[in-house]
Amino acid sequence: QVQLVESGGGLVQAGGSLRLSCAASKRTSVGYSMGWFRQGPGKEREFVAAIWSGGSIDYADSVKGRFTISRDNAKNTLYLQMNSLKPDDTAVYYCAADPSPIVTQSSRYWGQGTQVTVSS
Repeated sequence: QVQLVESGGGLVQAGGSLRLSCAASKRTSVGYSMGWFRQGPGKEREFVAAIWSGGSIDYADSVKGRFTISRDNAKNTLYLQMNSLKPDDTAVYYCAADPSPIVTQSSRYWGQGTQVTVSS
């Protein structure tokens, strides 16, 4: 069992930055893929970014060039640096982890979510 706890959300003006963190309760640096998803108001949950278990990184087209995903294996923590934020980035952001090559909407472990609100 892996518990995931997100933090770092908040209210920011358009063009600003935030860094989200996701602390895992156990080592996830080997054999686990981890990623970020988000669900905006009235929208379906969508993929944002992920680090696959093999080390590759992937981003949704909507955040490429603005968001950076990274992990600190010593701290069992996943990060999402979000720059040049837009009102469309407003959403609850969820961290996900899965003991498999990829994370998907059906990933085994999820955090409780952290709210990001971008004002125009």
